[in-house]
Amino acid sequence: MSRRDFDASRMRRMRRIAGRHGLTILTAEKLTAKTGKGGHAIREDETFKVIFGDKPLPFTATLDDVEAYLDKLDDGEDAGEE
Repeated sequence: MSRRDFDASRMRRMRRIAGRHGLTILTAEKLTAKTGKGGHAIREDETFKVIFGDKPLPFTATLDDVEAYLDKLDDGEDAGEE
């Protein structure tokens, strides 16, 4: 397993990608009984509105969910520029 596969490395990469799109990745500080380990959500910087990871409960997106969302966002933007 290389360093780029560690969760901390993945999170740094995702935060850079999110920043380019005017987004911030939020991470739950507390562990909850319903969701177990703290989850994640994505917020727009301009409006401070949570746009992903808040349904059905706040901070329910996993690291993989966030990565998939940002990949789709990048793919859609790249497809529009061609």
